[in-house]
Amino acid sequence: MKVLKFGGTSVGSAQRMKDVAKLIVGEKNIVVLSAMSGTTNSLVEISDYLYKKNPDGANEIINQLSQKYFAHIEELYNTEEYKQKARELVSAHFDHIRSFTKDLFTLFEEKVVLAQGELMSTGMMNLYLNEQGVNSVLLPALDFMRTDKNAEPDPVYIKEKLTKLLENHPNADLYITQGYICRNAYGEIDNLQRGGSDYSASLIGAAIKADEIQIWTDIDGMHNNDPRYVKGTSPVRHLHFEEAAELAYFGAKILHPTCILPAKINNIPVRLLNTMQPEAPGTLISNVTEKGKIKAVAAKDNITAIKIKSGRMLLATGFLRKVFEIFENYQTPIDMITTSEVGVSVTIDNRKHLEEIVNDLKKYGTVSVDEDMVIVCVVGDLEWDNVGFEAKIVHAMKEVPVRMISYGGSNYNVSLLVKASDKQRALQALSDHLFNNK
Repeated sequence: MKVLKFGGTSVGSAQRMKDVAKLIVGEKNIVVLSAMSGTTNSLVEISDYLYKKNPDGANEIINQLSQKYFAHIEELYNTEEYKQKARELVSAHFDHIRSFTKDLFTLFEEKVVLAQGELMSTGMMNLYLNEQGVNSVLLPALDFMRTDKNAEPDPVYIKEKLTKLLENHPNADLYITQGYICRNAYGEIDNLQRGGSDYSASLIGAAIKADEIQIWTDIDGMHNNDPRYVKGTSPVRHLHFEEAAELAYFGAKILHPTCILPAKINNIPVRLLNTMQPEAPGTLISNVTEKGKIKAVAAKDNITAIKIKSGRMLLATGFLRKVFEIFENYQTPIDMITTSEVGVSVTIDNRKHLEEIVNDLKKYGTVSVDEDMVIVCVVGDLEWDNVGFEAKIVHAMKEVPVRMISYGGSNYNVSLLVKASDKQRALQALSDHLFNNK
């Protein structure tokens, strides 16, 4: 059995839903769906109005969104019987959302509102499949997907509940479920954060020991560079889990970073495929490494570099601990780090507590800050004994000023810090020298 996840753009219209239905019929798999594209953003906007105690503003967005759904229903179904079933389904969800315009609105109610998108898209798809004569069964994610008291997925609970649900429907042709949504340890409706549908698919795949997890989007796999900035990119056909995790973290938006771990631990291959070009091979992610190859380049924006310089650092034990404790105190993760005898440079992507962090760091040395920076990440089999790869990367950047270089923390990644204004030049230069042999 496989797990197939389709994102919001893949189910973003009636025609897209029909296209997805053609792809999923024929094998007894579990299909994970996101909300229709744009829905979650609208639900966030509705919640914002409700937080601000503006029910009229919320109702206006609710009415606009519901009209879109009713228009999709008219196009999606062939028979009046199923159109009516879909209208009743969608109306019930929008009535539920409207009920929150009359009462106190808190984070708990917001999570209930945000869950409605996935509940509607899966309900509509299941009705469409039934109309087409497919014996598909809806597996409510709220009945098996749960997080623990630390807000981390509870794999034992997920496996136990999902297995029972599957056993209750042995004759189903296909199973449909929601991505992103779950219950927390207290039984309240919650979610796996934005992008969580990838995570849902990976957790479900781990729970059933799936043969493969497929992530269907509107792009032909993961490209070897960002096609928005670089000419002549091409899909990467195979990645190691570690390579994919580095790319996802450092800016390759096709895959959510958290998706990787459950699949990696359970040795389940993940395949990235294109709903618009289903015949394309996409990208296969597994625990197999292709030796001696640089695979791809990605970039992470909105980076701030902080340098702490101190003569007292020389031979001083505990200096780095004190520095890191300051970032920990402000719950601010560090992306890159480089050190010398008299200083340390780090990068962060969260500027919320920048002023407080800098003030605390000044107790230990002279502090300087560089803003509007970008981390450019080169990913591949970069074991230290693979002679020459570092030289190729540095040579490619010979005309681009580099603020920091980080190598050795991972066997799969070399990171370079450049100005945001040099981002496109850096990405193109790396593509030309590493992939296009210029």
